Amino acid sequence: MSTPPAKILVLAIDAANPVLLQAWANDGTLPNLHALMSRGLVGNTRSIDGFYVGSTWPTFYTGVTPARHGFHYLVQLKPGTYDFYRPADEGVVNCDPFWRHLSRAGRRVAILDVPLSHIDPSLNGMQIVEWGSHDAVYGFHATPSHVADMVHSRFGAHPANSSCDGVRRTAAEYQAFIDALIRGVRAKANLTKYFLTQGGWDFFMQVFTEAHCAGHQCWHLHDVHHPAHSPSVVSAIGDPLRPVYGAIDEAIGDVIADAGDALVLVLVAHGMSYWYGANFLLRDILFRLGVTQPNADRLSVLSNLFESTRWVWRSLPASIRGQLEPLHQWLVRRSGSRETLPTLEVDPRSSYCFPVSNGLAIGGIRLNLAGREPQGILKPGAVAEAFCDQLITDLLAIVDERTGNALVQRVTRTAELYNGEKLNHLPDLLVQWNDEVPTGSTIVSDGVSAKVKARSPKIGIVEGVNGYGRTGE
Repeated sequence: MSTPPAKILVLAIDAANPVLLQAWANDGTLPNLHALMSRGLVGNTRSIDGFYVGSTWPTFYTGVTPARHGFHYLVQLKPGTYDFYRPADEGVVNCDPFWRHLSRAGRRVAILDVPLSHIDPSLNGMQIVEWGSHDAVYGFHATPSHVADMVHSRFGAHPANSSCDGVRRTAAEYQAFIDALIRGVRAKANLTKYFLTQGGWDFFMQVFTEAHCAGHQCWHLHDVHHPAHSPSVVSAIGDPLRPVYGAIDEAIGDVIADAGDALVLVLVAHGMSYWYGANFLLRDILFRLGVTQPNADRLSVLSNLFESTRWVWRSLPASIRGQLEPLHQWLVRRSGSRETLPTLEVDPRSSYCFPVSNGLAIGGIRLNLAGREPQGILKPGAVAEAFCDQLITDLLAIVDERTGNALVQRVTRTAELYNGEKLNHLPDLLVQWNDEVPTGSTIVSDGVSAKVKARSPKIGIVEGVNGYGRTGE
């Protein structure tokens, strides 16, 4: 008798829109998901409040909140300093993933392409990291070591292993991008089946991440209400999301057909939709409110210059970027910019708080607390609470100059959401931007960028241009 492929098979879709999945399952676009929904148990999931971008996968695979595993973004503030660091350099999280517990219990596991997870040579089984992941922080690795050679020889590199930045493409370039993602889905299905059918797995997991890049790059082509929607491109290539989602659905059906009588779980983690928000104005808003003071250091000027040039690079059409890529790589190597971490860009000696990276959907603010920060000036306790009350009031008073709608939907204290030993690794305040104000994606279809203007009695008018290279988030 042959060895069964697996006892438990988990197939996950990274960053797909759940409403579209349901609608397209119902209308026949995604027949395999429809069949699973029809005969299986279906439940809704929610992501991690305040930390949708960085914490979803680490929280899933550790089973603990960001306040316990400490990870919320690819670049974070190191507690007790004003310096930023990459958590990936230290393994992302310090809590064990569930598959390590399974392995220690003698179960044979296969973990393939789970985002933001690092390689674990001690596993009883195999693991592949970042063969086709969107958030690639480690690069491709596999254990045991011969697995990497096998993947390279049988499957090569993922067809869509390229930068997920810059949405200015021609219709033909968008079509080539989508075709590469679809080839990636099919290659991943073949890779999954190859290792699955070796059999004897107690737990087997694979994540299809191709929907992630498709959403980032092509949401404006799917969404007719998006400021950057291009009817001419859509008339030429159709809705780019539908064939990518369809390819993933086909891959899921293909893999399940080889899974025998395994218990199958299909997980849709994250989500994907339009990217609105004005996080790129947060620092200037805090300056205007007088709670944060700018740092006149030359490093800040250089950092702003680097961000501006990076935006220009992302805004170039893909064909031009392709021609200039050798020069771009040479300049990157000369400047070391890929290794350059952001700087605080505020004066900590006179700032009561400062912004910290937390993704672009929800802004992060760190209090400059006395006794916690090296040069903290805000007294903890009642003084800090009163400061937060006033800051929240001031942020909620800001409106979009064009529409008069509130720019900020809500501001939440992180400590009201989570409690744990790594709470100090997280921002203290979370600024959720109002989704009814389409301020985030301002690169419109003719290539002209519109200014976003924030207004309130305290800040006057703060304006800026969105330089983010993606239309979905």
